[in-house]
Amino acid sequence: MNGTSFQSDIRFWLRQGNTVNQLLFWNIVVFLGINILYLINTFSPGSPAFAWTLNQLSLHSAPGTFIIKPWGLITYMFTHVEIFHVFFNLLNLYWFGNLFRGFLGNKRVLPLYLMGGITGGLLYLLCYNLFLPGLASTMIGASASVMCILVACATLMPNYEIGLLFLGNVRLKWLALGLIVLGVISIPHGNLGGIIAHMGGALFGFFYIRALQSGTDLCKPLIWLFDADTRREAKQLQTRAKPKKSPLKVVKKPEDNHQLRLDQLLDKINEKGYNSLSAEEKAWLDKVSKEN
Repeated sequence: MNGTSFQSDIRFWLRQGNTVNQLLFWNIVVFLGINILYLINTFSPGSPAFAWTLNQLSLHSAPGTFIIKPWGLITYMFTHVEIFHVFFNLLNLYWFGNLFRGFLGNKRVLPLYLMGGITGGLLYLLCYNLFLPGLASTMIGASASVMCILVACATLMPNYEIGLLFLGNVRLKWLALGLIVLGVISIPHGNLGGIIAHMGGALFGFFYIRALQSGTDLCKPLIWLFDADTRREAKQLQTRAKPKKSPLKVVKKPEDNHQLRLDQLLDKINEKGYNSLSAEEKAWLDKVSKEN
């Protein structure tokens, strides 16, 4: 495979409109960039590039440092140094991100990834400054964001089964609960900051789905910010709320209305997932499929 073919494959992969692919891509790019700097530092020990870059991308628990580097609350969740850290995080992001995307649509993936990571980062800052004041620490990794998506999937479809090596089929609710319990009992011996962030991401994933089921989408502001189609739809709704009077009345044929509704429902499934349809819409779509 030549370089041109590889670049074409990457471009095709990113242009599919799958946000999970794009998140994987940027995590890998940052990982490779940091490790290139690490190699340079290994062969040229006086080079400050690796330490400086990692310091800029990390989330700092010390309030004074965080205030002057607040972007760490976002950049830390795209930053990895160790190969196994990035491998397992991105493997879980691929599995559960695409599972979440299939049920709740592509638009919610990036907002949930960011909100889970932000919640985990804020809980990390809070705990360190309340219980370990004066102890300066840093944190990197997408674990909080990935845990958020995993728990969101387990909350949405608790009895959905996935196959695990050596364990066989496991329901999502037991997988999520097992990871949370392992995190809690490993606090005295593990990476305290990372475990706290995991719990923050897990909590947001759980409450996000519960709020969504009750009719409130906590990620709606970010969906509006990142998605041009959502902004366009909101503008169209505002326009429809103030209809202009017209002396002409356009009469549509029944088949035109039928096709229009079908197109709208198919677009809705593509953007937000099949579960976004109401019971009436699902019944209508099922009836149409049987008629055809």
